Amino acid sequence: MRTHPLPLCLSILMLASPQAQAQPAPQESASRCALDEATLVQQMEVARATGRMLQRRQLTDQLVVLQSRCGTLAPVPSREASIERLQREISELRKELDRAETELRTL
Repeated sequence: MRTHPLPLCLSILMLASPQAQAQPAPQESASRCALDEATLVQQMEVARATGRMLQRRQLTDQLVVLQSRCGTLAPVPSREASIERLQREISELRKELDRAETELRTL
């Protein structure tokens, strides 16, 4: 039994087409998203408590990516809220810098 190569070639071309490859990413389960989000928030708190601000910022970025993938991303804050958040972050960074400078002086 011999098959004609044209249908086989057409099938391969259809599978390789951009429409066939442009499938939506699978949705994360709600429980998995909640678990991952809780883990990241906990790691952020530990990083903040131990003064590892760079790690906290990286974890914050990971949290935003996770929330966008899971569809739980918070609405965009107002300009005033963003300014307040940045001012708090600057204050935390200044405190961390002061601690580091104090530690450096003692060494």
